[in-house]
Amino acid sequence: MRKYLITLVPVLMLGFQPGPQAGISTVPTSAPNSDDLKPTMSQEKVEALVTKILTTYHYRKVRLNDSLSSAVYDNYLKELDNNKSYFLASDVASFEKHRNNIDDYLNNGDLSMAYDVYNVFRKRYNERSKYVQSLLEKPFDFSADESFNTNREKLPWPKSVEEQNDLWRKVVKNQALELKLSGKADSSVARTMKERYKNLDKAMSRIKSEDVFQMYMNAFAESLDPHTNYMSPRFADRFNQEMSQSLEGIGALLGEEGEYIKVSEVIPGGPAFKSKLIAKGDKIVGVAQGDGQMVSIVGYQVDEAVKLIKGPKGTTVRLQIKQAEALAGAPPKEIKLVREKIKLEEQRAKKEVIEITQNQKKVKIGVISIPMFYRDFDGARKREQGFVSTTGDVKRLMNELKAENVEGVVIDLRDNGGGSLTEAIELTGLFIAKGPVVQVKEAQGEVEVQTDTDPSITYDGPLAVLVNRFSASASEIFAAAIQDYKRGLVIGGQTFGKGTVQTMVDLNQWLPKEPEKVGQVKMTIAKFYRINGSSTQHKGVTPDIELPSAFSAEEYGESSQPSALPWDQIASARYEATRDVDDKVVGKLRGSYEQRLKSDTELKQLMADFAEFKKAKENTVVSLQESKRRKEREEAEKKRAAMRQSGGADGELLVSNGTPESGDKEKDKDKKEKKDLYLTECGRILADYISFTRATP
Repeated sequence: MRKYLITLVPVLMLGFQPGPQAGISTVPTSAPNSDDLKPTMSQEKVEALVTKILTTYHYRKVRLNDSLSSAVYDNYLKELDNNKSYFLASDVASFEKHRNNIDDYLNNGDLSMAYDVYNVFRKRYNERSKYVQSLLEKPFDFSADESFNTNREKLPWPKSVEEQNDLWRKVVKNQALELKLSGKADSSVARTMKERYKNLDKAMSRIKSEDVFQMYMNAFAESLDPHTNYMSPRFADRFNQEMSQSLEGIGALLGEEGEYIKVSEVIPGGPAFKSKLIAKGDKIVGVAQGDGQMVSIVGYQVDEAVKLIKGPKGTTVRLQIKQAEALAGAPPKEIKLVREKIKLEEQRAKKEVIEITQNQKKVKIGVISIPMFYRDFDGARKREQGFVSTTGDVKRLMNELKAENVEGVVIDLRDNGGGSLTEAIELTGLFIAKGPVVQVKEAQGEVEVQTDTDPSITYDGPLAVLVNRFSASASEIFAAAIQDYKRGLVIGGQTFGKGTVQTMVDLNQWLPKEPEKVGQVKMTIAKFYRINGSSTQHKGVTPDIELPSAFSAEEYGESSQPSALPWDQIASARYEATRDVDDKVVGKLRGSYEQRLKSDTELKQLMADFAEFKKAKENTVVSLQESKRRKEREEAEKKRAAMRQSGGADGELLVSNGTPESGDKEKDKDKKEKKDLYLTECGRILADYISFTRATP
């Protein structure tokens, strides 16, 4: 059986990518300057090689044509000017001649277009930088009644320098107002803003030819699918270093998005994970050591930010966070974390027992939470007795729960982004007799059915699998198998929909005569399919009973990516489903759940809060008048507080209530007793299932 490691962790692009508040001036494209960036001969060879590899071995079997060329063109402009504020409309019009020719450039090893466009961008950046410096020489008038749209993705590029200047005046004014409303004095606001743009200038000056090449090649690679990437030698080294360093500090992988440092992954078991105060997609805008002064890191490169955020075990770091799900105009949050080394045991499965009162009767439900699918591959290879694995831990915990006489078990896979495929298969085997678990289809069309070969069953009682929008890869394989075998109920939110397999290709193996490193490619080579033949790609796993969520498929998950591989279907594997779950029982469970939606105070409030939150999030326009903005902030804070009290952004009541432990035992005890509404409702549904099936003759 082939071994795959499947995760949700994306390869990040750390080239300069202007973020939500970017923009630049006029001047038609002029003759090349002596300091313009240019491609190297080595990059031309690498471009030809990457093109050959991706068009030959990628799962999609893509052809270089005008349609692909147009997608690459759009991706590249988006990489450079995501919020349409640096280029002028006239610049973009002059680039349009390249739209349908990039396929020819790729075939011919011609990189001139990529560098020509980038050099125009760099000129525009320098013009904008000078204009911003002039703006910061005098104070802003925050009494004027005007507004600013924080999301320019669907807006046009500015038509003139005057229009662009007005846009940038509002960009900078908005940033200054945010600082002022956070309590900074006018003199401090001015200093912080000047430092911020000085950092951006520094970041821009560090962009080298290999960074431009990486952005362009990624514009091509990501037009095939969102998990295919090219990494320059410098970035490949930095990425590998980050992966190893992530086991100390706060336990988060960081990347760059425009001028911001963005959390790309939260490591299970680390301080960030345990605190529930920071999440994937959050942006870190400030860092302070202990009780020291907060330092703005807007404009920092990721390696500079890591130096500030990391530190000795046991020390405290304070972070200012712009939360991913925050409403437009909402203030950043300050959190406090104690740095520590992440221990393997903190990432391992854990159990608890909850009591559900249903029809005036208490039902004991065992809960096993699995943050990731882990496996000690070295220990397994050496056949060490009791090597660490998800399946081994869950088997032990399951036996402990059976000894505690639980009446049903919930496997909690919320936010589990994947891990070892072997573990997903073997874990499924704890609940079924031997049989197929997942099908893998490779680019050549060959299908391999991967099977649990152990006929023993560790637990045959009532079972539920709890998932959400961020349950992905191995989590989806396990949940899908349990659902297809009708072995248990899948409850929660529709899962992420990552049903693809990637491999890493070291390009130096293909160019052995190149004296220096030439980078790596991460490429999609296979897709996963359920045993019923349906792909987990794009659609994910649809729960038997779907709980409310603030995360839509349009914004989050695989289906939110334009280049995601499509859902499709292959032949079903041969398997024998159980009789544990049938359509009639699921229908009754849905009916009971829908009745609670109408009568349960907490669920009704959760639904109302989600509806209000989604409506508020659609508004991306904020006032630049101080008095109005304060009111907007107050309203945003009320909505955010309501979300946290009734369910957080993903529908779970947060154990920590959004704050770290205070040291006050009574207060902390009260916070720890707060309900996890998702888990509670999952327990109710499982208790109903137990009741219904016991009543069935």
